[in-house]
Amino acid sequence: MKRTFWYSTLGVAVLIVAFVLVNLFAARVPGRIDLTQGSLYTLSDATRNVVNKLDKPVRLRFYYTRNDATVPIQVRVFARRVEDLLAGYKSLGGDKVVIERLDPEPDSDAEDQAGLDGVEAQTTQTGERFFLGLVIDQGERKTAIPALDGNREPLLEYDITRAITRVSTSEKPVVAVMSPLPLAGNPMASMMGQPPQPAQVIYSQLEQDYKVKMLPLDSESIPPEVKLLLVIHPRGISERTEFAIDQYVLRGGRLVAFVDPLAYFDQRPGPMGMMPGGPSNLEHLFKAWGVSMEPKKVVLDLENAAGSGTRMMPTVLALDGAAINPKDIATSAVPNMLIPMAGAFAGTPAAGLQQTVLLKSSRQSQLVDAADATKQGRDALRGFTEPSGVEYAMAIKLAGRFRTAFPDGQPVVPPKGEAKDDKAKAGAPSAAKPEAKADDAAAATAPLKEGVADNTVVLVADTDFLNDGAAVSIQEIFGRRIVIPSNGNLSFFTALVEQMAGDPALAQLSSRSVAARPLTVVKRMETEATQAYLGKLKSLEDSLNQTKEKLQALQKGQPGAVDAKGAPALTPEQQAEVDAFRRKSVETRRELKLVRKDLRADTESLEFWTKVVNIALMPVVVALAGLGFALSRRRRSPTAQAPALRAPVVG
Repeated sequence: MKRTFWYSTLGVAVLIVAFVLVNLFAARVPGRIDLTQGSLYTLSDATRNVVNKLDKPVRLRFYYTRNDATVPIQVRVFARRVEDLLAGYKSLGGDKVVIERLDPEPDSDAEDQAGLDGVEAQTTQTGERFFLGLVIDQGERKTAIPALDGNREPLLEYDITRAITRVSTSEKPVVAVMSPLPLAGNPMASMMGQPPQPAQVIYSQLEQDYKVKMLPLDSESIPPEVKLLLVIHPRGISERTEFAIDQYVLRGGRLVAFVDPLAYFDQRPGPMGMMPGGPSNLEHLFKAWGVSMEPKKVVLDLENAAGSGTRMMPTVLALDGAAINPKDIATSAVPNMLIPMAGAFAGTPAAGLQQTVLLKSSRQSQLVDAADATKQGRDALRGFTEPSGVEYAMAIKLAGRFRTAFPDGQPVVPPKGEAKDDKAKAGAPSAAKPEAKADDAAAATAPLKEGVADNTVVLVADTDFLNDGAAVSIQEIFGRRIVIPSNGNLSFFTALVEQMAGDPALAQLSSRSVAARPLTVVKRMETEATQAYLGKLKSLEDSLNQTKEKLQALQKGQPGAVDAKGAPALTPEQQAEVDAFRRKSVETRRELKLVRKDLRADTESLEFWTKVVNIALMPVVVALAGLGFALSRRRRSPTAQAPALRAPVVG
């Protein structure tokens, strides 16, 4: 028995020592196993590619006030998750990623450094100041995330990876714009007696962050230095320009195309004055990619209609909630959007392509003729029969290996005058002049039939949402032009450009899961209790109104009666009504208290059992497993299986 005791004690000691040694060894071994839901502590392959391509070390300075008395508990928990994420970058990059942790206490050098780096102090509800920010630099290039916010946690990896790509790139990316709209303004308007037209806000923002290059709509090649091509309302675009865009995409160039069945802000002269311009499309490219957009059909959505009453416009959509994709980087931080008279994409993406819907209508929608899109109120609903039950896609992202829309090569240009002479056109050969081909630089090399690598293209079935009239409010204050965003239109455009014009890996990033898990059961219980509470409250208010009506009716029968204090005297019938109302009020208030009490009891019970399961369940499972293992060992031991020895009987 004594030997068994010492064996057991020695075995427990060995297990404890082995447990400590394994943990010490695991802490020093690079890498970890992420078993969390949504892989909270695992960086994406896109981030891995960005970090692996670094040719010089990048430094991440993490400013965080570590005073527990100052920083709220939710901020401290979020800060620990940020540090875990930074540790993941360090694990990926090794010597290429340097992490510095600074504690900017009041009147310290770290606080002064935070101000120089552009990290802003945040203030609690009690007025305490603290810092939680990040600065990424490589040599002289530096970018800051002034204030890290837990509400933006799903985009934290994207923000850090994007900052790394910015500081590791020496020159601004080149963004080309192809559009017939006056995005850059019209400086010649004042010379023609018209008010000057400043540049659209989206164009001004592009010029701040990128090298912007304007390309005509009849371009037959896209310069190789263009990182991102923005095609905005390509009405009247030629086949040869579509071919140039096709080859640009196959070479790996990024494309964001904004087409429109009815461009309201593309005002052009018509028989009855200025009228909206015609539709725009990329018919050949869309067909090759497996998507389509009806050129003269507009989405009418009752659920997302803007305005109300006689000013309701069901073709002008105020999107929020489920209409905006919460998982894609370009839309996850966009709270709402205003989309006027948008088209809809249909079809199935071609082989090798995957589609992600960024913006969509509700099921209470249908497609209507563009000619009826500007109607309001009842006039707009006259053609609406019943909802189609379809969620129309108004913005999509296509990703994968693209194939050419022109398998026969570059479209030929008909000789001059051929289009006018039908007889000559019928008998003329379909080949272009030899000298025209010789002068074409794009035809000097064999056209690509398939993309050199996977690529990403974004298609949006509206252009009006980019216009200042739909996206921003502009005010003149003390001679300065102040731009105030009216919705999330500008944020969506900016996020798209940042995602597509940066490192190709950024387009593959999606929003991360968050560690915080909402208590959906508690939330549902609170919703049900709130409904019950409001129901009781409404009953009390209805009873009060009924009593007032009865009192007024009784007082009309006896006008002029007053009591000793000069107040209107109450008849026995009136007094009975008042007493009944008071009793009902007391009963209703008692029921309201019971509803709140039951809610608290249910919530506290749920929280208690949740803690029991989270804290005590695992130790209980381990203990039961140990007992079961011990019992099974005891049953299999020879001592337990041998028959008991009996003492010999004497006598």
